[in-house]
Order: sequence, then structure tokens, then C-alpha cells
Amino acid sequence: MKLLIRPAPEVAIKSKPVRRRQMRHLRQNVRKLLARLDPDIVVDGSWDRVDVEVPEGRSLNGVVVDELLRIPGISTIQEIAAFPFLSLEDMAEKAVEAFAGRLDGKSFAVRARRHGEHDFCSVDLQRAVGSALMQSASGASVDLRTPQVEVRIELRDDQFHIAHRRHRGLGGYPLGSVENVMTLVSGGYDSSVAAYLMLRRGLRSHFLFFNLGGVAHEVGVRQVVHYVWSRYGASHGAKFISVPFEGVVEEIMRSVGHRHWGVVLKRQMLKAASEIAQSNNAVGLVTGDAVAQVSSQTLTNLNVVDRASDEVVLRPLVAMDKESIIKIAREIGTESYARSMPEYCGVISQKPATRARLHRVEADEAEMDPRVLTQAIEAREETPVEGLLESTTTPEEVDLVKTPAVTDVIIDVRHPAEGELSPLVLTGNEVLKIPFYELSRKLPELPSTRQYLLYCDRGTMSQMHAVNLKADGHANVKVYAPAS
Repeated sequence: MKLLIRPAPEVAIKSKPVRRRQMRHLRQNVRKLLARLDPDIVVDGSWDRVDVEVPEGRSLNGVVVDELLRIPGISTIQEIAAFPFLSLEDMAEKAVEAFAGRLDGKSFAVRARRHGEHDFCSVDLQRAVGSALMQSASGASVDLRTPQVEVRIELRDDQFHIAHRRHRGLGGYPLGSVENVMTLVSGGYDSSVAAYLMLRRGLRSHFLFFNLGGVAHEVGVRQVVHYVWSRYGASHGAKFISVPFEGVVEEIMRSVGHRHWGVVLKRQMLKAASEIAQSNNAVGLVTGDAVAQVSSQTLTNLNVVDRASDEVVLRPLVAMDKESIIKIAREIGTESYARSMPEYCGVISQKPATRARLHRVEADEAEMDPRVLTQAIEAREETPVEGLLESTTTPEEVDLVKTPAVTDVIIDVRHPAEGELSPLVLTGNEVLKIPFYELSRKLPELPSTRQYLLYCDRGTMSQMHAVNLKADGHANVKVYAPAS
């Protein structure tokens, strides 16, 4: 299989030096990610395209396309079949074979490009192929302006290819072709969508988490950060930075007037984020703020918050409503994580200031012990996102089962998107698909007389959730860890 990748239109209109650099980034990103699927996949291209060739006989078509659909900077992906050029008649026959049954009752248009020396022009090519398709398709019609199906053919010297299917990519810029940023994440709808939008824009991101509520919250945030990075940013390394902020929260509640708790907490986060960003070569901070969504996000309060940092603060969701944000979260696969994410509400005052005054907020902050914030920054933990799940530790151990008994029930806890790409099939055991975020709710509904083995690809997530369930009193839960 061959694939033709076109960059996002924004890349195409750049100056030649910028365009070459961004296309080089795009080729490198594609090559790196596809090499994980098969090292024999060939990635090449020019200033306006990337060519991908999958070795014959490899059943990777759907997997390769799925990977490409999640790479920033790609506008379209076309599945193509390549042939030697013999004649116009042969090209028309190949087009009829490629689109057999796909044009019935639909309008279509032939888009042809020709390069090299031939005794006919592109219009002749379009007419020959279009005529053959009209004769072979039932109820088809030609619509050159808004066709339902576009038949794309490109002839280059003595070779031609036919585009079978066309997929819409993420768009944006290639990851790594723009500056680095530090994205503040909480694991909820807003921050995960903000992180995705920045990756889509080509901004390489590190992920900064301020832990306000303990281990359970951090475990959930680690999972969603790893998911977002692995699906949309895995061409580049990234860090997950966890800052213990319980002490800062205590100091705020001890020293600051309750009406300013939310604003001061945001300011303390930005102060810490600015310092951490500078040590990680990040030139901007990203948050999931949306205007007026909560009291700390009024324009007046956002202005007060931003004065705490010299770094530019990017807010990709600033004009979105919650419904739109949740819709994007559902499309990119983070909605299920956000829905079950533990929340920490310890810094919500009953009557928060919606129009805080900078001098009053600064006066409140002056009552805080500055050493508390310094200690929190110094106590931060930095972990490569690639190994984020492996580094998550739990206080208890659970049994690992390599060969399940016939009566054991296997529970596939993976995200549905992962399960579809690599289904778990066992001939001797019942397999239930219960995503990790539904385990605590659905497991009590199952018969307590059975033994349940949790399964995921690497075994890390299944072990973490088995530990939590065991701590909750479910002694009949273990982990299915087949020998690799």
C-alpha cells in the first residue's frame, strides 16, 4: 500500500525556508511513529508532500492510517495504488476496478494531474477515465463543482497512481516546528482538550500537575496525560511534572482572605509554572481557562492572575462553552477520563471575588510565607511521559496470573479505542469489556463468587486498578498477565 500525505494549507503558504523546515519535521515525525509499527515502512517526499510505502503482504493498512490521522500537520491522507503507464485505456480500466460499486447512484468528478512528456493533456486523461466510469457505474452523474466522490489520478512520466480513499488529517503544524510550552493539567475536560489543541498546533508540550488532593487524583491525571501524549504527541518526548501543592493550599487558607482563595491559588500556580518552564526551555504556559466559566475566570480575575507571571499565558478554550469542550473531549477520547476524574474542591470559597483588585490580592499574598511555594517547587517530581504509567507506584501487591483457570472471567479494562485496535480473544474464558473508568461502578454488580482477572496491554493500568479494588474489599480481583 502507498499513501500520499499533503500538509495543512498553512504549511503550504509559508516562505520556502520555513516550508522546507516544517516539511522536514513532518517527514521525521511520520517516519519515527510508523517505524514503531514496521521498520520496513518507507517514508519519503518533497517540499509539498510526504510519500509512505507499506511493504507488500503486511496487514497494516488500517493501523497505519489510524496513526497518520493523529499526527499534527497533516491535511489529507490518500490511499493510492501505483501502476506502470501503458495507455489511456489501461488507466481507465484500472480506475474502473478501483471504484467498482463505489460510484453507483452518486455524483463524481475526475481530478487528474500529469507530469512529463505525453501525447495528450490532463483534460484528455480526465475525459477518458470519466467516460469509462460513467459506463460502468449505475446511476452515476458528473458534478465538477461539488461531487460526492472525487477520483484523483496522477501521472508522472511512466508511472501513475489512483487515489482510492481520502482521509482528513488533524491539520495544524508539525509537532516540534513551533516553540515549547508548559501545559497545566488537572485531568478534567478543559485541560486535556487544551493540551490536545496545542499539540495540534505544533507546540511541543510538557505537562505540569499541581497535586492538591492526593494519590488518587494524580493516578487519574497520569493516565489521561499518557493517553493524550501517546495518541497525539508521541513523536517527541515530554515530561510530566508533579508539584505537591497541599502545603501551598494550607498556607493560602491560613493567610489569605477567603474571597481571594481561588485567584491567589491560580497566581501561585502561575508563579511556580513560570519558574519550572524556564528550566525546561518552555516559552509559554497553557491553561484550560474559558471566560466566565468559574469565578476565577472572569476577565478581571484573569487579568489579576496573569500579572503573577512574565510568561505568555495561552488559553485555547477562552471563547468555548462547556458543551463544545466536552464534544471535543469525546472526539479525542478524553471524555471518559474526565468524567471519572476525582475532583478537589478545598479552595472554593462561598462568596469568591469576581472582580478582584490587584493591590488587594497582592496585599493578601504578602501575608503568605514565600518559603512554602519555594519548597513545593523544589519538591517537584519530573517523569518522562513515555514511562509515566510504569512509574506509578501503589502500596499493595496483587497476584499476577499467567494462565487463567477455566472459570476465571477476564475483564479487559483498556480504553475502547485501544481495544478496537487490538482485540483480546480467548477461547477458554469469558471476556468482559469494562473500561477502567467504569470498574468501580460495575464490578459490584457482577457475581461475587467468580474470580476476575483485569487485563491491559502492558499490565500497568490493570495492576493499579486491581490494587484500588483490593483495597476496597474485592478480594476476588487479580491481574491477567500472559507471558509475552
